Amino acid sequence: MKRALIMFLFSISSAALAQDENKIGFTLTGDFYSKYVWRGQLLNDDFVFQPNVTASYKEFSLNAWGNMGLTDYNKGLGYDSGEFTEYDFTLSYSGKFNPDGKLGYTVGVIHYQFPSSFLDTTEIFWGLTFDTFLNPYVTVYHDIDEAGGGIYANTGISHTFEKVINISNNISADLVLAASIGWGNAEYNEWYWGAQSADSRLNDLVLKAALPFSLPGDWSIAPSISFITLVDGNLRDADTYATNSDYFVAGISISKSF
Repeated sequence: MKRALIMFLFSISSAALAQDENKIGFTLTGDFYSKYVWRGQLLNDDFVFQPNVTASYKEFSLNAWGNMGLTDYNKGLGYDSGEFTEYDFTLSYSGKFNPDGKLGYTVGVIHYQFPSSFLDTTEIFWGLTFDTFLNPYVTVYHDIDEAGGGIYANTGISHTFEKVINISNNISADLVLAASIGWGNAEYNEWYWGAQSADSRLNDLVLKAALPFSLPGDWSIAPSISFITLVDGNLRDADTYATNSDYFVAGISISKSF
């Protein structure tokens, strides 16, 4: 899902970031999901393909991401099966506050583009990461375009159980468990959920389990399962995107780093 664990949003690969700092690293990723749910909003209730590419140089990363519906679910919005319904472009800068690297930060900008809509928008964001127990993080997004004044914040934790599957010296898998919760201010909720939700409210709760396999040649493959639910009762009653407010999403991600 889009920018899952963003950080989360940009599909930045740690393998790419770990390359020689004087070289440009590239990561190509293809994600397949049973649904497309973004911040608790059901945008496609059927199978989707989400390719993305990240270029990294020192502390900078540039990501291009797309969502393609694999069925006619969004035909009413002008999209046929196999057409891209969204493109996102993200530029970010990451660094550390202290020498031991325990406290990290990321700042950046995201532009959202929708081919059959005039509702393209842009967010600037900043985030903090803490290299400690459960790896807590927080990221705050400020819309500076269509949802002007809208703020969405996301905070979460995760834990990795290393090498729960160890097939050989260069083929193994970790188990990653993660949880996050989102919050939107009044302007954000009014834009995305309607006037009846125009107040600061908790948005989506996400529970996720992934099994990323490290493969030879800087390949990786990661099956995952997520449970996503809307927390606030007013948002659940809004029915802006669907009458259901609880979703299980299965997926698999395939990536290659250069």
